[in-house]
Amino acid sequence: MDLAGRHVVVTGAARGIGAALARRFHAAGASVVVADLDSVANVADGLANAVGVIADVSSEAGNIALIDRAERVFGPIDLFFANAGIGGGTDLDTTEDAWQHAFDVNVNAHRWAAKHLVPGWLARGEGYFCSTASAAGLLAQIGSAPYTMTKRAAVAFAEWLSITYGNRGIRVSCLCPQGVNTDMLRAGDAAVGRGVEVVRAAGIVLEPEQVAEVVATAIDDERFLILPHPEVRDYMVLKADDPDRWLAGMRRLQARILGV
Repeated sequence: MDLAGRHVVVTGAARGIGAALARRFHAAGASVVVADLDSVANVADGLANAVGVIADVSSEAGNIALIDRAERVFGPIDLFFANAGIGGGTDLDTTEDAWQHAFDVNVNAHRWAAKHLVPGWLARGEGYFCSTASAAGLLAQIGSAPYTMTKRAAVAFAEWLSITYGNRGIRVSCLCPQGVNTDMLRAGDAAVGRGVEVVRAAGIVLEPEQVAEVVATAIDDERFLILPHPEVRDYMVLKADDPDRWLAGMRRLQARILGV
């Protein structure tokens, strides 16, 4: 998709990957709705054709309100980038409320947005849904069961969207980065459990702007799987080729990094 003249919505855009995406899409000529639960003035105010919206995507009502506001400002949405995500939670003792919140933000927000966007896109004959999952959604996140499960579900939902609507004008992409220099990575234990130490040890940590550049190219190519860290593809091959060996290697990595 050529983003020039398009209407793009980015959630989780107050900082990190979301802010970098909003700025990159604006640079490509798009009108951008910069959405987040926190203030987005620092991002939106610096862009000529953008508006900031405070939005809570952890509920269906919040997604409906965001979509309605965006369409009132810039008209029909061409690209919706469900980037908002949270860490939190570690093992089986994680509270039920924390599990539910992780699913609502990391998975259900994608489903609710698509529910209210897809009918209009089908009527128009085009639309683009992008979501941010994680390399953890393709592999696993040592140290956090909620993060692993919700990000894997996010990948699965994006795949389902592509399979179901890909021949009807709706394009789908799924961003699965490894380590990125964001608040979540810097927060350590509070974000995705001690597994963040594994992320730092696994390879290079990219800047959000580097990720946004890879994403822009992938959207231009209309590519489904976006891997800013190319080595993730190699890990996927190893996992598929010999799952038992891959799991044994992950256990060794867990013991080496986390001591458990």
